[in-house]
Amino acid sequence: MAVKEIIPNIYMVGGDGISHPDDCCVYLLDGGGEWALIDAGSGKDDERLGANIAGKIKNNKELKYLIATHGHIDHIGGLNTLLAAFPNAKLVAHQQEIPAIEQGVTSLTAADWYGVSYSGIKIDHLLKQQHEEIVCGPMRINFLHTPGHTRGSISPYLDWMGKRILFGQDIHGPFNKDWGSDINQWHKSMKKLLELNADILCEGHYGIIKPAKRVREFILGFINQYS
Repeated sequence: MAVKEIIPNIYMVGGDGISHPDDCCVYLLDGGGEWALIDAGSGKDDERLGANIAGKIKNNKELKYLIATHGHIDHIGGLNTLLAAFPNAKLVAHQQEIPAIEQGVTSLTAADWYGVSYSGIKIDHLLKQQHEEIVCGPMRINFLHTPGHTRGSISPYLDWMGKRILFGQDIHGPFNKDWGSDINQWHKSMKKLLELNADILCEGHYGIIKPAKRVREFILGFINQYS
């Protein structure tokens, strides 16, 4: 399967069927000379994922941000390779994911589940507040701290071309005490996502969900499942 355009300037460049089957869904945002990448896959086939990204970004210095939504290996395994390939990119993640992303604590990354070796890497832009924002060209990318799946899970979203696009990675769970999962916090986080009234959901493993009615039904379905 080829790279998928979700809406003009926003693409799905990784995930099962596009890159390695163990990769999460990876999303690329084109801010017109400035780009942002959401998550980095498992690291099991960085060459294929990197080629998908490079097929869109012709100048490797134009990737401004690489956003890690949380510290599980299927989302961060490719960080070292991709940040070496795109040297100007700043790694963005929540401060509560430092033990996973920077220190590579295996119980937090779940690297052994995937048979992957991971070396920690420094986060350049630490998110510390409940709601923060960065600018990528004309795009204003918002970050909500949405703990539950992990302590430092974040949910980026932006308003673009009259649509609200939510990158709600791993809304579906799962949950494990070793990762710091908290189902009560997760329920509160999901209510925040419902309040966004997103038109398009770009999920971590379920791919693209739209329109707004289906997004709401998808989130509510998992809220009910874990009630």
